[in-house]
Amino acid sequence: MRRWLLAGFVLLLQHRRRRRDEPRERIVAEEPPSPWSELVVLLLLVCAAVCAVGFTVVYALDRLGSRQTQLLGLSLGLALAFCAAAAVLVAYRLVPNAEEREPYAEPGEHHYDEEEVADESGDRITRRRLLKLGVAGAGTALGAALVVPAQWCGPLLDVGALRRTPWRRGLTLVDSLGRVLRADDIEEDTFYTAFPQGVSHEQVGAPLVVVRLDPSELKLPADRRGWAPEGIVAYSKVCTHAGCAVALYRTPLFEPTSKKPALVCPCHYSTFDPATGGTVFFGPAGRPLPQLALVIGGGGVLTAGVGFSGAIGPSWWGVRRT
Repeated sequence: MRRWLLAGFVLLLQHRRRRRDEPRERIVAEEPPSPWSELVVLLLLVCAAVCAVGFTVVYALDRLGSRQTQLLGLSLGLALAFCAAAAVLVAYRLVPNAEEREPYAEPGEHHYDEEEVADESGDRITRRRLLKLGVAGAGTALGAALVVPAQWCGPLLDVGALRRTPWRRGLTLVDSLGRVLRADDIEEDTFYTAFPQGVSHEQVGAPLVVVRLDPSELKLPADRRGWAPEGIVAYSKVCTHAGCAVALYRTPLFEPTSKKPALVCPCHYSTFDPATGGTVFFGPAGRPLPQLALVIGGGGVLTAGVGFSGAIGPSWWGVRRT
């Protein structure tokens, strides 16, 4: 069997070589090569690759402020424009255009072989290998430019980053300006946003909602006794429905029919009860806001106790359907 396969392979190579060596009538009229057109196409492809690489670099740097959006649009637009110009030039200058008349062929019958036409069309290109490298380079750079932004939608491989938070026992609570929050600073009927001291505010689990309630109104779960010193409670600011920021505190009450003060997400109006551990009593959120234990340290400074009561962020599998 091995010998038969080897003999068949050799015969196939001989047949293809014989077909190439045999003189045959041309299908497409012969036209002289166009070296200058090939050079321009190659330069256009190189420019497209450079612009696509520039898009990736600008996107990765993310330190250009308001100019970044314009640079991203300019680099990607130029990359696509250079590719389009190269394709147009190839179509008009490197691919021969000819009209041939022939009778209608029977179904399944072709008068001309597509491979023969492709071989004759390629006779005009003298830098074929170089142009292939240019096309491969431009295609790779454009592909990277289109794929790179996708990883900014979330962790590409380390999905555990969505569950980690910077909060640890002993971290001090500060406001958006970096000022330390003390228990005496937290007033009732007021909404505060806090961050861990010395940690970037851009981290997903960094922002907290801090409010003060009357201790007699607290009805926290039994395992969270001591988590709200002097009636001060802290919850993750990330809504458990779609990940929006919980940014409203319904106190004083919005309207007489409102039952009690509540934390509200403005996106889909998920409403959480800060007195009962962030439980949901209205809206599509499927689980409570994760609560962070608080401790009042020396000088009345608010610090974090144990970690959150649950995972922060949205839980798509637990959306309320009632």
